Amino acid sequence: MNQLDLDYQNLLRDILENGVEKNTRNGQTISVFGRSIRYKFKDGKFPLLTTKKMYFKGIVTELLWFLRGSTQGQELIKDNCHIWDGDMYANYIKVMKFNKEDLSGNGSLLSKEEFINKIKTDNEFAEKWGALGPVYGKQWRGWRTIDDSEMRIHTYETDQISNLIEQLKTNPDSRRLLVSAWNVGELGKMTLPPCHYGFQVYTRELSFHERWSLYSDKPYDGNGLGMINTLDFLDDNEIPKRAISLMWNQRSVDTPLGLPFNIASYALLLEIIGKMVNMVPDELIGNMGDCHIYRNQIDGIKEQLTREPYPLPKLEISNNINFDGTIDDFVDSCLTSDFQISEYDSHPTIKIPLSN
Repeated sequence: MNQLDLDYQNLLRDILENGVEKNTRNGQTISVFGRSIRYKFKDGKFPLLTTKKMYFKGIVTELLWFLRGSTQGQELIKDNCHIWDGDMYANYIKVMKFNKEDLSGNGSLLSKEEFINKIKTDNEFAEKWGALGPVYGKQWRGWRTIDDSEMRIHTYETDQISNLIEQLKTNPDSRRLLVSAWNVGELGKMTLPPCHYGFQVYTRELSFHERWSLYSDKPYDGNGLGMINTLDFLDDNEIPKRAISLMWNQRSVDTPLGLPFNIASYALLLEIIGKMVNMVPDELIGNMGDCHIYRNQIDGIKEQLTREPYPLPKLEISNNINFDGTIDDFVDSCLTSDFQISEYDSHPTIKIPLSN
């Protein structure tokens, strides 16, 4: 049974039935506060919703963009990923109206379509208007700190992802396996403050039978192995010794559009980190603050609530990727196309408006 889609549909119903109305900066919402969603990895299934068709390539593109430490929206647009288009354009409109500037050449602001095309084709324009500020990738890979403890100001950057991977390899039971995107001192420089503002990972030792099941689809009965030490046998075959879970925290959740994307993105991140440290994905948990639905999204949601879930798909990862080196070795070795979804049956796409 695909419990993920059912849990997601129940959350949508919860918001519709119990939510309160709010007037927000970008439209009227119905919202509830303090919800969670959990997914247990098993049978090689990947948590990509099936009650509407999901754009998996966009999920991969954005996550790799984060992991490269990039904050330039032009890179996403050139890869046909338009997740941040609305935020870039909203910032352009805000700044232009405030400064009473005009870059269109005809006495009016650029339309959104004109703006996005100009970001894609004009590097000078993209350098100014495609820069999103120190958003996720910058904080994950280069958190900026100013140290004035020695009577002089010194600025340095912390690569949180590299530190996390090193800690997982050397101290996997640490309770400090955290990555944060909520850099208070730089929030004002960001086009959009982080919605999912941090994540924590947790590992545990696998039992012998769990390790054996990763090696063989048959229960262990001791036959056929002779006098060999079965633990050494599993070690020699590089069968993981630990399971790894990830929990992310999110202050604001566009439940119809953003949450399905966030679930799959953090699941993919967990798969990637797990391969880099030879651990098997165990559980994915999302802790969410303001879970909302925009008024103009309700019709699409009602359609999705009528749909019966299909079985979850599987994630296929290319053997060409370097998981044995650093995070830079990883991102340098892989392409978006190295991550594919198989056995994915879904209902059709639902056109749900995005509010920026």
